[in-house]
Amino acid sequence: MSFNPLEHRGIPLDRQLRNWRELNVEPIDPDHCDPYTRCRIITMNGIEVEAILFSHHLARNTVDPEVKRQLAETRYIEAQQQKVVNWLLPGVSSVLETTIAYEQVAVDLTAWVARMEPDPYLKQAYQFGVLEDFDHLYRYANLYEMIEHRKAESIVDNLTEVIPGRPTKYHHRHPADNVRDPYDRTKTDPLSKLHALTIMSAEQQTMNFYMNTGSTYMEPIARQLYQEIGLIEEEHVTHYESLVDPGETWWEQLVNHEYNECYLYYSFMQQESDPKVKAIWELHLNMELEHLRIACDLMRRHDGREPESVLAPELPNVLTFEPNKAYVRELLATQIDLTTLGAGYVREAHERFEKLQAAINGGEEPPSERVMAQHQDMFGREYRVETEGPHPDPALQEK
Repeated sequence: MSFNPLEHRGIPLDRQLRNWRELNVEPIDPDHCDPYTRCRIITMNGIEVEAILFSHHLARNTVDPEVKRQLAETRYIEAQQQKVVNWLLPGVSSVLETTIAYEQVAVDLTAWVARMEPDPYLKQAYQFGVLEDFDHLYRYANLYEMIEHRKAESIVDNLTEVIPGRPTKYHHRHPADNVRDPYDRTKTDPLSKLHALTIMSAEQQTMNFYMNTGSTYMEPIARQLYQEIGLIEEEHVTHYESLVDPGETWWEQLVNHEYNECYLYYSFMQQESDPKVKAIWELHLNMELEHLRIACDLMRRHDGREPESVLAPELPNVLTFEPNKAYVRELLATQIDLTTLGAGYVREAHERFEKLQAAINGGEEPPSERVMAQHQDMFGREYRVETEGPHPDPALQEK
């Protein structure tokens, strides 16, 4: 059934404020929940954080006090939404368990977006990135068994494989080679705008998470691995944010943010298996419909354009968390040796790539390789979850 957020009125803003009791939601049970419920929670937290940060940046770039006040009112509700969503995650989960869930999000969210993306250049950007997050999942899973003596299959539940992707040591590129070409806002499919904003927000959340949690570990190898992959997440945010047309006005970006929140809450409401979490998705959707209406009014008033000129006439097919094993394996078989050069992709380790590699590694193996060596010393093997057979790249099949 088609759904056009522009045709629906949500909860009036002055009725959206919640008290402490309402904000104090019951967290999911990590041992019995659907892993994709946790993935949806992590995704929506990233989306809400991006909405809050964007609103702050917009407020800092406007001189109109009335606009500042309007943004502040909506932003306060967004902040409550973010607290509710993020507080659905259980406090009993360790940082590393949450990290593995973050990487499962990165794999299955990005893979699904790559499958559905209509623009070939944007599709390639998502295909390139997913093979790197896939390898991060593998490295963290081996670290998890080393320091917590537990297995990542208890988190990913065989929905996502845990095998090598593009080796993490090859993710370190010259910053100039992480900048992609943007889509053309006047020609691109509205779905492409939603995809770019969604993946950018999710990767930004991961970058922020690693920046703030990596130093909380005492084990040297854990601190080192978070430092290495945290730097790569910065590269990924650069990679994805550069896909967005910088010519979009502040108001155009505002309505895109609000429309995207409606799209995702609507999508997750359709597929959520936990009734308590589903009720939150439905409530937040009805809040976001009003936020979108307010953003559209601001666009008309300050941009002199109708929001229908930049938004999709109805929501696309729902964004779905589902296994992407065959798709990822196809990419592993065909794109694992890619790197970037300028705004494109090559298979050769070019001079700028090699100079950056030599400088950052300093003649040593990076932490992502050392964690595997230490795991091998402890257990005599790697940790993998191979549900679909041997690795598609013969060089990466387990010996």
